[in-house]
Amino acid sequence: MITAIAAILMFCILIFIHELGHFMAAKACDVKVNRFALGMGPAFFKRQKGETEYSLRILPIGGFCEMEGEDEESEEPRAFSNKKAWQKAVILVAGPAMNFLLALILMIILTYQMGVATTTLDVIIEGSPAQQAGLMQGDELVSVNGNAIEEWTDLTEYINASDTDTQTIVVRRSGQEVTLTCETYEEGGRRMIGVQPAFEKDLAGAFVQGPKATWNLTRDMYGVLKQLFTGQVSTKELSGPVGIVYIVNQTVKTGLLNMIYLMALISLNLGIMNLLPFPALDGGRLVFVIIRKLTGKRVTDEMEAKVNIAGFLVLIALMLYVTWNDIARFIAPLFGG
Repeated sequence: MITAIAAILMFCILIFIHELGHFMAAKACDVKVNRFALGMGPAFFKRQKGETEYSLRILPIGGFCEMEGEDEESEEPRAFSNKKAWQKAVILVAGPAMNFLLALILMIILTYQMGVATTTLDVIIEGSPAQQAGLMQGDELVSVNGNAIEEWTDLTEYINASDTDTQTIVVRRSGQEVTLTCETYEEGGRRMIGVQPAFEKDLAGAFVQGPKATWNLTRDMYGVLKQLFTGQVSTKELSGPVGIVYIVNQTVKTGLLNMIYLMALISLNLGIMNLLPFPALDGGRLVFVIIRKLTGKRVTDEMEAKVNIAGFLVLIALMLYVTWNDIARFIAPLFGG
């Protein structure tokens, strides 16, 4: 029950943020918004405020921001279809942009709560080269092979850039600088000496490390997409709502920080996927905005609508496919399948 509530709440927040981006941009560009809804299916709550109807719907699996002239021509001057190309582009990009922003904020919060790695040693692994070299808890890294240590990641960078397995490490201990010689070992394709940093909550550091972490996640996601299109990753690895609920169930058990990370990951994924140049997605609609700007009236609203409907049907088919995969991968084993 807790899992279901957590998953529904997460879906609602991510979708609301996405559609809110479209809504705010539409209002900023003076586009008439007819309906703004959270959820799909019949509405169980409606409220008309000004020209816009706001509603909550029974199925928490989506939402929409319905603009005048969004999918057809309209005589209304404030219709989406009658706006300039740059205004349409802003409105379309605003949804994914809000997902990126939410992911960034969550990663900053997560980085702050977890703490930022300092240059002070906290753990010396038993039997490691670091312990054999005489490194101690509380030592503050000063330099490695003559290179000044400004942040924790410098340690790994300088060790791996070295031409030798023997490292010269200078630490500050009790106010004095101590020079030690330390061997390395390889793990996961990287050289290690067997130490872990002390962490401290640093708001300024979180505003630096949070965006870095968000960028690294974004880069990794685009890497996976590239592997997916080149066949290096099978489509059977994709997950839909069922898979996400299963992952939420596992993550809830591991604590709030992992839930925050999962939410940032899904929000980032939602932003990236919506920017793909595929019909019915924001990225596909953006492509049409560019094409129509370049070709004028050659591409009509009717033509665009038909392509988007076709794209939507393909997305539905893909959703059914990944849902079936999720059931086979996560649910069936629970029943001995």
